[in-house]
Amino acid sequence: PGWTRRHLVAHLAANADAIGNLIHWARTGEETPMYSSPAERAEGIERGSLLDAGELARWFTESAAALAAAMAALPGEAWRVQVVTAQGRTVPASEIPWMRSREVMVHAVDLATGLTFADLPDGFLRELREDILAKRGLDAMPDVEGSPADVTAYLAGRPATGVTAVGGGLPPILPPWL
Repeated sequence: PGWTRRHLVAHLAANADAIGNLIHWARTGEETPMYSSPAERAEGIERGSLLDAGELARWFTESAAALAAAMAALPGEAWRVQVVTAQGRTVPASEIPWMRSREVMVHAVDLATGLTFADLPDGFLRELREDILAKRGLDAMPDVEGSPADVTAYLAGRPATGVTAVGGGLPPILPPWL
C-alpha cells in the first residue's frame, strides 16, 4: 500500500543489493546485514522512486546482474553459512535464492502490468503458500478454499477472487506476512 511502480522497482533494486550483502557475509564470514536499519531501507526505496526512468532501470538491471554474479561465484560450502534476514531470522545462505525469487515473482504481479498469480509456476505457488503459512502461523489462518493461484494471492495479502473460508468469516485482505 502507498507504493507506485517506481517504488516497487526501487525496492527490487535495493533488495538485490541487500541480498548481495548476505552473499558477501556467506562468502567472507563478515557479518553484513541486509540493511543498516528499517528506516534506511525505507529511505533508499523512496530515493530510488524519485530517480528518472533510465537511472531506475539501470539500478534495477545492474543490481540484479551483480547479485546473479555473486551467487554464481559463491563456493559450495558458503551456502551452509548462517546469515540473518531483514526480519531477524537466522537462515542458511542456501535460502537466499528463494528469498530473491519470492520478492521478484510477487512484486512482478504487484506491478499490475497483466501478470497474475495464475501465471506463476505451480511449484512456486506451492512453496510460497507453505512459506506464508509458516510465517503467519497455521493457527492464525482461516481455512480457505479456491484455486491455488487465488489462495496464494489471498494468503500473500493481495486481492483474490474465488477464495472462500470454510465456515465463513473471510477477512477481505490479510496484512503483509513479511
